[in-house]
Amino acid sequence: MGIISFTFGMDKHPNLIKIGKKIRAVRELKGFSQEEFAAEAGLGRTYYGRVERGEQNISIQNLIQIAFTLQVEIVELLPLLKQLKKLR
Repeated sequence: MGIISFTFGMDKHPNLIKIGKKIRAVRELKGFSQEEFAAEAGLGRTYYGRVERGEQNISIQNLIQIAFTLQVEIVELLPLLKQLKKLR
């Protein structure tokens, strides 16, 4: 058997944390629990939880799926650019 390495929760990027908090706020406003939302969006519960905690770099396609499920524009799920940090 090979060794499997996970890096969940390590070196969370501040931008991912801010995006996750924004997504969580909209989800809660729409009245979804995290578990029911993940199921409705067709995303894994563990994956979606990591997105909200800023532990998972989210793909554009999954961001689109989240926006469709929440019935909001994608921009409503993202912080303003001036609130984010530039990568080096």
